[in-house]
Amino acid sequence: MQRDAQGHELTGANAVATQALDEAARAITLNCGDVNAHLSTAEAAAPECPIVDLYRAWLLALSNDPAQVASARQAVQALRETRLNERERGHLAAIDLAASGQWTSAVNRLDRHLMRFPHDLVAHQSALRLDGYQGRFHREAARAAQALPAWSREQPGYGIMLSLYGFGLEESADYARAEAVSREAAELEPTGYWPHHAMSHVLEMTGRPREGLAWMDDRQAQWSTPLHGNRVHIWWHKALFHVELGEWDAALALYDGPIAETLRPVGASLCNPTALLWRLETLGCDGGERWSALFPIWREHADGRTSPFNDVHWAMTALRAGEDAAYETHLAAMRETAASGGELAPAYREIGVPVTQAVGSFTRGDYADAVEQLLPARASLWRMGGSTAQRDLVDWTLTVAATRAGMEDVATALVNERLSLRPASVVNRRFADALRRH
Repeated sequence: MQRDAQGHELTGANAVATQALDEAARAITLNCGDVNAHLSTAEAAAPECPIVDLYRAWLLALSNDPAQVASARQAVQALRETRLNERERGHLAAIDLAASGQWTSAVNRLDRHLMRFPHDLVAHQSALRLDGYQGRFHREAARAAQALPAWSREQPGYGIMLSLYGFGLEESADYARAEAVSREAAELEPTGYWPHHAMSHVLEMTGRPREGLAWMDDRQAQWSTPLHGNRVHIWWHKALFHVELGEWDAALALYDGPIAETLRPVGASLCNPTALLWRLETLGCDGGERWSALFPIWREHADGRTSPFNDVHWAMTALRAGEDAAYETHLAAMRETAASGGELAPAYREIGVPVTQAVGSFTRGDYADAVEQLLPARASLWRMGGSTAQRDLVDWTLTVAATRAGMEDVATALVNERLSLRPASVVNRRFADALRRH
């Protein structure tokens, strides 16, 4: 029986397939490399090896893109009668739940799976991503802490495991430990996505944009190559550092350059330009025709049923592109999801629908209504999905709306809160200046 680099048995594999599967697992969890090429090599060498199709199904299920998630469901059906070992059955069960929109159940299944298989890196990252879709990235800190004592520094993939831990610590607001762990992980796995991602967050959340830009510039060769499938998100973080410093033109240059150039037509990728352009417009920049160029790319990649996080960004893009009818149709689909009995219904009901309604009011200039929609949503905002930094888009919009609505008490409280966290932020000081002018 062939075993992978972490010691897991691989049904139907031979030596060639095993090597290719190790490369595929590294590429998946580093977010760097040609995953499909490695999986194709494994499939050609061992056509009856089911982990190939399981890894492909994970890629589809975790895309958060309606068409690809539907393909993941088809893959699950095809695998039901396949001979699988215990670990492979665990993956199939979790993919089945994830592709059916049962994210919480999928994570619960993976949590139990990882207690049995603590070295399963693909399962670790899948759980992390599913937690992220529910706004619970912080749970990876506990999950990794459970597993790390079973690892050794010399074991293949240890640096990847450490990088997942670092991001979980960052989302737990344990910034000092997150920074130390992520810097170590970046040394062990210099091409890894997660250590660069975690450091971007740490340096943003601790109000160190100059250091953030220096970190990114020093390591750009490691995170910006075409083999990095999610490099657009790191470019987005770099643009946010420029925004925090008041360098709007530099941020727009990144939008027009590497962000537009590395964008992929899936929802998780498309949220990046939307979130940046929306922030910049609230600061007085003109998005111009960028919205009209972006919306056609977005159009088919959110459906009001798959991801409240993606749907909010889709709605922002539609509104700013002047696609009001499409916005209303999309909002109706979100309301249907909110009224359903599925696991995603509470997220749509408590966050997705009110936030989407609020961005509609904001775009129409009804800032008071935007405030009334967004204020109650703050308590459960994590349900929207995404990271703390990503969800700040909602608090940012709320702060601007309260100021423009003349709701001085609300705006003052929100600005005070922002300044307490990042007193040197040019953006936060600008919000304070705008409040004084009103």
